[in-house]
Amino acid sequence: MTKLSVAGIKKLSEPGMYGDGGTLYLRVTPGGTKCWVQRVVILGKRCDIGLGGWPLVSLAEARETAFQNRRTIRGGGDPLAEKRKRRLKVPTFREAAEATFEANAPRLRTAKATRAWMAHLERHAFPILGNMRVDRIAREDVLRVLTPIWSTKPETARKLRQRIRATLKWAQAHGHIEVNAAGEAIDGALPTMPAVKAHLRALPYTEVADALATVEASRASLAAKLAFWFVVLTACRSGEVRGAAWNEINLQAKDWRIPRNRTKSGLEHRVPLSDAAMAVLQRALPLRDDSDLVFPSPARRGRPLSDMALTKLLRDTGLADRATVHGFRSTFRDWCAETGKPRELAEAALAHAVPGVEAAYFRSDLFERRRQLMDDWACYLNDPSSPPRHLPR
Repeated sequence: MTKLSVAGIKKLSEPGMYGDGGTLYLRVTPGGTKCWVQRVVILGKRCDIGLGGWPLVSLAEARETAFQNRRTIRGGGDPLAEKRKRRLKVPTFREAAEATFEANAPRLRTAKATRAWMAHLERHAFPILGNMRVDRIAREDVLRVLTPIWSTKPETARKLRQRIRATLKWAQAHGHIEVNAAGEAIDGALPTMPAVKAHLRALPYTEVADALATVEASRASLAAKLAFWFVVLTACRSGEVRGAAWNEINLQAKDWRIPRNRTKSGLEHRVPLSDAAMAVLQRALPLRDDSDLVFPSPARRGRPLSDMALTKLLRDTGLADRATVHGFRSTFRDWCAETGKPRELAEAALAHAVPGVEAAYFRSDLFERRRQLMDDWACYLNDPSSPPRHLPR
């Protein structure tokens, strides 16, 4: 039998707790304010759950809420935790994406990867999802973002889905959502992507010397020409070369140490410098400025060449139809294979990780043997008609 009535509540003035039965109480404060409190035991611990003030929350509403809370507790739930969750501010997708990016930024090894992480979301996801609360995003919303580019721009779409999924996973981990709308639930609505991607365009190694001569004769900036030469002579990645700094290079020892924060593998990579590569550095010395970059941008003082500078060079010289900048690493690998260079040397020169069990026993970076390899590569580019020299195994 209940103990409170609307008329009785109006008359209450003494501070204290007045029971209504079924775990529901009305608290009267010394100032005369009246509010509903439910006293329950959740996971063995006594808790007070505030249900709101009277008369804004009526006696009937307080009884109904208390009844629902008891049912939740009997089913193993925690109405107090659910109440805290309701009070928690649910972020928009943009806010959640920014928080996710901040959490992942230390693991992004290159400036290009850092810029690209948010750029894909800015271009494709934020116009649709940006201002939506994460708990309002459904599968059809994610599909509205992905479907238009899933078949036409598969690589972009794949990365975009990864970043949407990571953002919603962050929201899930922080209690804002229960289900990730970019997860497996939408697999059936998206066509299967091809497992094999096309290889990057690469020149036959017999044509590289002519390509270098074409670049040298072009009207490109000296920094772009020299950076391109350095990419080819060292077989390093474009971003590693464009970001090269003089403090990474030992001119006396003729080596270049690329720090771990600028390599794809996350490990320091030592590069032996051939005489031809050293000649490139000598030509680059007059370009040196306060930035300490080896190949600073002629257009943006103190900044490295843009990631499109070398691609533009290939386009302007007519080489882009047959080769990409990254493709010259593939060309170097073909030259190694077809001239009998040991596989482990070629892979070490390209800073490729050794796969499988072999990696556990393969500790040396083969630096001195790689020096001979890079000398031979430079000699071949200087005189492609000379017979290839096999390195000792």
